[in-house]
Amino acid sequence: MYWFNFSDFRSFERPNCSPRHFSDGVTNLIYSSVNTRCKVDSVNPETGEYRIVLQGTLDFDRWNTDHY
Repeated sequence: MYWFNFSDFRSFERPNCSPRHFSDGVTNLIYSSVNTRCKVDSVNPETGEYRIVLQGTLDFDRWNTDHY
């Protein structure tokens, strides 16, 4: 299994991030964390726009900071 590392945070803000790439990145982030929480900040039923906040703590025993 791939473990999320600090430099992977940058990939979330790429202008052309595909849903698949984003999903894989968030999944890796969640599985590399010791705890996670998600809050639905807003949902607009007219436009379909949404905003969520993901918060957690990375597992430092497996966290790779060498490449940041």
